[in-house]
Amino acid sequence: MTSTFFITWKGDYMKNHYNSTIAAISTAMSNSGIGIVRMSGPDSFAIADKVYKGKNSKRLSDQKSHTIHYGYIMDREETIDEVLVMLMKGPHSYTGEDTVEINCHGGVYIVKRILEILIANGAVPAEPGEYTKRAFLNGRLDLSQAEAVGDLIMSQNEYALQSSVNQLKGNIKTKINDIRKKIIYHTAFIETALDDPEHISVDGYENELKNSIDELLKEIKKLLNTCDNGRIIKEGIQTVILGRPNAGKSSLLNVLLGEERAIVTDIAGTTRDVLEEHINLQGISLNIMDTAGIRKTRDVVEKIGVDKAKEFADKADLIMYVIDASAPLDENDYEIFQLIQGKETIILLNKTDLDMIVTKEDVKKAYFASNPSNFGDCQSRENLPIIEVSAKKSDGIEELEEKIKNMFFAGNLSFNDEIYITNIRHKTALQDAYQALERVNDSIDAGMPEDFYSIDLMDAYESLGSITGETIGEDLVNEIFSKFCMGK
Repeated sequence: MTSTFFITWKGDYMKNHYNSTIAAISTAMSNSGIGIVRMSGPDSFAIADKVYKGKNSKRLSDQKSHTIHYGYIMDREETIDEVLVMLMKGPHSYTGEDTVEINCHGGVYIVKRILEILIANGAVPAEPGEYTKRAFLNGRLDLSQAEAVGDLIMSQNEYALQSSVNQLKGNIKTKINDIRKKIIYHTAFIETALDDPEHISVDGYENELKNSIDELLKEIKKLLNTCDNGRIIKEGIQTVILGRPNAGKSSLLNVLLGEERAIVTDIAGTTRDVLEEHINLQGISLNIMDTAGIRKTRDVVEKIGVDKAKEFADKADLIMYVIDASAPLDENDYEIFQLIQGKETIILLNKTDLDMIVTKEDVKKAYFASNPSNFGDCQSRENLPIIEVSAKKSDGIEELEEKIKNMFFAGNLSFNDEIYITNIRHKTALQDAYQALERVNDSIDAGMPEDFYSIDLMDAYESLGSITGETIGEDLVNEIFSKFCMGK
C-alpha cells in the first residue's frame, strides 16, 4: 500500500466523516459511582447546549476550553441527572476535535438515557475505537501509539502496562522514523544521481551504502530480538505443570492462585483434563495449566488427559515439573525427563514437609542420564533449576517466583530506553523491512545497477511506514480499530 493511497484515503475519510459528531458511553456498562458519556466533533458544544442547564442559563459553547461546569442534563423539561460537564476545544483534545465529556451518576439506565438524548439532538453513535481512530487521522497519534492505547486498556501486569505506556509516549514511532530517515536519504541520493549523473557521481557509493545497510540491519535485528520478550510481556508466559499422579501439581496451582481452584485428593489420576488459569507473579503474567499426571494407563479418559498434557508441554514457554520428593523416582518420572529435554524447565521437589527420599543430586543424575547426548546443549548440573517446595505449607514459593523472573527477564526489565515489540503486526513489518534491506546488500554484492537498490530500499521504507501508519490502507485501519472497546 503506497503513501499516496493512504493520504488520498485519509483525506476522503475526513471529508466524509469529519462533519459528524459522535457519542458513546466511555465507562463500563455496570452500576458504579460515576459514568462518562463522551461526544467528539464539530457540533459537540451545540448539542451540549441543547441538553445542559446550568446556573444563569450560561451556554457551554461560550465557555473556555478545559473547564468543568456543574448543572443538569435535560430532556425537554424533564431533569435527567445532576452532572459535571468537561469542555475541550480542538485541536487540544484527545481526538483533536471539540470534545464534551458528561460525568453523570453511574447507573446503567442513566448513562444509556443520556446517550439517547445526545443522539436525539444530532449526535451519531460512535463505532468501536472511533475516538482513537479520529485521534490517529487527525495526527494526534501515530498508528503504533493508537495500538498502544488498546494494549494499555488490556494490560494484565505491570510489565505490559509499562511497555504500553512507553509505546504511547512514542518510543516505537521515534525509532522507526529514525530508521526510515536513513533509508530515504540513500534512496533520494541514488534517484538524484541517476537523474543527474553529470554532477552527482555514484562511483564507490556501494561501500558507503553497504556500511549503512549493515548498521540498519543491526538496528532492526535488535528490535526483532525483543519480540519473544514482548510477546511474553503482553500475553504472559505459557506455563504447564507436569508431574506424575499425586505429585502435588494441583496443590501447587492452588497455592499460586491463592484459592482452592483445583480439586485435590489422595486418589491418583484425579486431574484428567487441562485446567487453565491466569495468575500474576511479581508483575509477570503466567497462563498456567494444570495437567493430568503422566503415567501409562488403560483408562481411556485419563489417557486423553495425559496426551493433552504432553501436547501442551511441547508448546509451553515454561514447564514446572513437580516431583514427589517423599517417594522414589519411577518410570513415569523418567518419561517426563525425556519430555522436558531442551525446554525451559523449573523442577520442583515437592512435599518437603514429609521425609525426603529424592534429593537434588538424584534429580540431576536422572535428568542427564535420560538423554546424555543433550548434556552440552541443556543446563549443566550446576545451574539446572531445582527448588525444594512444600505446596501444603507454601514453602519455597517466593524462590520459585524469583527464579521465573530471572529466567525470562534476567531479573528486571528496564523501560527507560528499551523498546519491546509486543505487536505481531509490527514484527511482520520489521521482518519484511529486514528482508528488503538484505536484498539491497545482495544487489550490491552482485554488482547490480543502482536503480535496483532503490526498489528494495523503498520496500523497506514502506514496510516500516506501515508500523506508524504512514503507508497503510483503509481496510487494515478499520480492522485495527474495530478491536477497540466502545467509547475509546
